[in-house]
Amino acid sequence: MQLGAFSISLSVKNLQASKEFYEKLGFEVFAGGDEQNYLIMKNDQILIGLFHEMFEKNILTFNPSWNQEAQEISDYDDVRKIQKSLKESGIPLAQEADPNGSGPASILLFDPDGNSILIDQHV
Repeated sequence: MQLGAFSISLSVKNLQASKEFYEKLGFEVFAGGDEQNYLIMKNDQILIGLFHEMFEKNILTFNPSWNQEAQEISDYDDVRKIQKSLKESGIPLAQEADPNGSGPASILLFDPDGNSILIDQHV
């Protein structure tokens, strides 16, 4: 199963303070902005999303149709294929994609410790 680009999406209380902190760790703004209430920050191949007042908990995020540069890739497992495989493995999903759909879609699941995992396809 190819899950694509990985990032952690952090729920932050203060976007500017978080930005400054991660800049001190060598991260640079890659996408987003203050007016959008989120920043995607990058350090080499490591991506961290900082999200202000968008969700409560931190989320492990996979983007099947992207590489670590947020560029589309042509060879990837569609989120519906991943969904089917997870369901066949007995993993319950909190949010499902339309199995007959195409294009952008996402699924949400939780690991045994309650950590959120978002598989978010953009194309």
